[in-house]
Amino acid sequence: MSTYGISVLAPTLQAMGATADAADRAGFDGVWASEFYTRSGSISMAAIAAATRTCRVGSSILYGVGRSPLVLATEARDLDELSGGRIVLGIGNGTKRMMSDWHSVADFSAPALRIEELVPLIRRIWNLHEGPVHHEGRFYKMNLIPSGPVEPPARRIPIVTAAVRPRMCEAAGRVADGLAGHPLFTTSYVEEIVRPAVIKGAEHTGRDPRDVEIISMVMCSIHDDPAVARREVAQQIAFYASVKTYEPLLDFCGFTRQGADIREAFARGDFVAMFDAVSDDMIDVMGVAGTASDVREGLRRYEGVLDHIMLYPPSVGIPNNRVADNLNDLITHCAPNH
Repeated sequence: MSTYGISVLAPTLQAMGATADAADRAGFDGVWASEFYTRSGSISMAAIAAATRTCRVGSSILYGVGRSPLVLATEARDLDELSGGRIVLGIGNGTKRMMSDWHSVADFSAPALRIEELVPLIRRIWNLHEGPVHHEGRFYKMNLIPSGPVEPPARRIPIVTAAVRPRMCEAAGRVADGLAGHPLFTTSYVEEIVRPAVIKGAEHTGRDPRDVEIISMVMCSIHDDPAVARREVAQQIAFYASVKTYEPLLDFCGFTRQGADIREAFARGDFVAMFDAVSDDMIDVMGVAGTASDVREGLRRYEGVLDHIMLYPPSVGIPNNRVADNLNDLITHCAPNH
């Protein structure tokens, strides 16, 4: 049975905490923080942890390349203490451009190998009580010798890794506790590409694929006027589809032409044309939009396909107050306790 979570977007940390509290009280299994060039995911997680009591508190995602393995490990450990053992550490590389232009990463080759090296290293740091960490890898080097006794971790913090293409999905199956999917995922993409790759990765390392949780954002918009809700989802789809990295996903889904039109409009700076290039069938399979009852019914298609369904309100070109209204409606009308 699928569980439900919600991605909390807000202009302030205080507002983020208030929304997270409402989601927690409504019975959502997880509340998730995002990270971008205007917001720290780990600080957002701290605000959510302080405002909630029972839900999981996750990152979808923290940029793993933007922090050293030691900083990732210590931030997660502190956050888990702050939350009373409710943290899910979601990490990813970001796109190649993000890695090079945002995080000064010189070697952005082999992203799957990078994540497969990073995840076990973080876990090894968490278990520093077992002895010093001597690591000499392709992407990371560490010689960490504690100056005194180190307490063992209170629990095994779950790690989920971001993935879109098959090899990254396989990496999640090899080393992670879960896979953080992309908002552009369709149910067919999950069933035909994502889950088989996770199974392949898990079997490669002798793990049970059922131990790898498949999580993904689902773009959702509730409005009394379904046309408004659909336009909001279209704008968010266009934002992601403008990135060439996701071209194979669009091709698989049969949206090669739309993807090309969106990227051409983006290159011209014509955002109206970019949004208009999103076809109705893209909205129908990449998001859920309409009245509250439409969205509740539309989410059913993800049940049993995703292990954890993360409701994700569109924000591209949308005023903060409208994003907040949509979040409130999603919490009110789509909560597990509804």
